Amino acid sequence: MAKPKRDTRVIATYNIKGGVGKTSAAVNLAHLAAQAGHATLLWDLDPQAASTYLFRVRPKVEGGGRGLLRKRSHAADHIKATDHDRLDLLPADFSYRHLDLALDQFKKPAARLRKVLAPLRADYDYIFIDCPPSISLVSEAVFEASDALLVPVIPATLSSRAYEQLEELARSGKVGRRGSTAILAFFSMADVSRPLHLQMMERLRGVEQLTVLGVAIPTADEVELMGEERNPVTVFAPASAAAVAYTALWAEVERRLHPDTAGPGA
Repeated sequence: MAKPKRDTRVIATYNIKGGVGKTSAAVNLAHLAAQAGHATLLWDLDPQAASTYLFRVRPKVEGGGRGLLRKRSHAADHIKATDHDRLDLLPADFSYRHLDLALDQFKKPAARLRKVLAPLRADYDYIFIDCPPSISLVSEAVFEASDALLVPVIPATLSSRAYEQLEELARSGKVGRRGSTAILAFFSMADVSRPLHLQMMERLRGVEQLTVLGVAIPTADEVELMGEERNPVTVFAPASAAAVAYTALWAEVERRLHPDTAGPGA
């Protein structure tokens, strides 16, 4: 019997720059989606394997990234359960560092990740992709595969400039699925006691062409402790300011992706 069709959403946490809270967002939001009852998969596409480490899984995919792209093995064969109900992981592999070269061998490289993920849509409500920081062929394939790019932005000049460059690419039609990929930015590592952060947040929220979500993830010790705890903040410190912010961020992202199911006043 065929599985019932799901209205699956693919969400990539992405930034051109590294060290901006991309993995922390992917891990916490994926956990929150699963905690809310959604079948959720996180694909750690970064060869540094931070998400894989945080979920206590070995970073290894038999056949590597090239095997996945060529469908020599099904992605489903490599999925691992995590310690959390309804949350699975497709681990990182060190071979992902050569994924650009592997993609370049296909006639339509930008469509390849979407084809890899297609069979998984029957099993998951949400698929998160934790992306490596770059502008590359892998990035283009992620843009093509995703319904939304979730972009963490530190409220400082260089980080905000990288986000504005990404938005310019989107408006030019050079990234995403014919303009249907939503680009949703949120402030990460925000320190509201710093005037520079407040000024930058106000400036970006005032730019009409940019979509900046209302929730900001604060600079917090709990986020840094994820490496020691090897768990989402929403698990080991659910009452912390960071966990509360991630919970609010997920509610806002979900409203954006499913506006038809939003409640009154959403």
